[in-house]
Amino acid sequence: MRVVMFGYQTWGHRTLQALLDSEHEVTLVVTHPPSDHAYERIWNDSVADLAAAHGIAVEVRDRPDDDLLGPLKEADPDVIVATNWRTWIPPQVFELPRLGTLNVHDSLLPAYAGFSPLIWALINGEKEVGVTAHMMDGELDAGDIVLQRCVPVGPRDTTTDLFHKTLDLFGPITVDGLALIASGRTDWTPQDRTRASFFHKRSEEDSRIDWTWTAEELDRLIRAQSDPYPNAFTYHQGRRLRLIGASVSRGHYGGTPGRIFIREGDAVVIVAGAEARRGASHGLAVERVRLDDGTELAATEYFRTMGGYLTRHP
Repeated sequence: MRVVMFGYQTWGHRTLQALLDSEHEVTLVVTHPPSDHAYERIWNDSVADLAAAHGIAVEVRDRPDDDLLGPLKEADPDVIVATNWRTWIPPQVFELPRLGTLNVHDSLLPAYAGFSPLIWALINGEKEVGVTAHMMDGELDAGDIVLQRCVPVGPRDTTTDLFHKTLDLFGPITVDGLALIASGRTDWTPQDRTRASFFHKRSEEDSRIDWTWTAEELDRLIRAQSDPYPNAFTYHQGRRLRLIGASVSRGHYGGTPGRIFIREGDAVVIVAGAEARRGASHGLAVERVRLDDGTELAATEYFRTMGGYLTRHP
């Protein structure tokens, strides 16, 4: 089939490579310009460079405006494939190919539509994550499901681990989805909209630690904000402190959330949880910290004495 691909960053790069290795003909690639957004500077393999290296025409757009319709019609696609496209694709575009538009999204839709699904899923303690190939319609990430593939979330997985696990699914699910479309099938599975959830882009505020969260929730937040993502952070004596290694304490510790309390093995325990005053909550056992200048320290080296508080603001 003749394919036009809308794609961006490493997800789009991996998808385009799979299309180039398949029997399909890629007639046009549409991608976004490079961005300074913190989450778009990582996993940023260039879709444009890969397309150009294979002699494929490239259109660079923030969004598919009306002036893109000419190049799209000239490309004459049987189907459009969209992967990690960051802005709204209007009906005059996604309905243009005779077989429609296949969107590939890195969540198990209808849950975690929108942005940063792996980070949100890990924070929320999901047991599995995955990728969905669905037919695009007028509602974002809401079209009928063609295929889904999932992977388990390990007990100490980070978002970086989940990225690599799910990235390996993008090429195969795209090619397999196109094979089903080419076969003439149209009996796709409608999404159960009662189970739908939609998440916004993450920003610096979303990485700020709230010590009223439970230790279990904070442990997941820190793993969700693993390198190369912006790390979860707090403040100590007016200095921003990034937490890059932590776990749930063995013991239960009572008091005020954010209190720098006690050493436990090679970690320093911070009191955590809205119910910490009752003495039945685990604390967050912080193992490693990073300063704004990039210096990394063991928590036991940084916190020379116990006492004082970690706070949301300087």
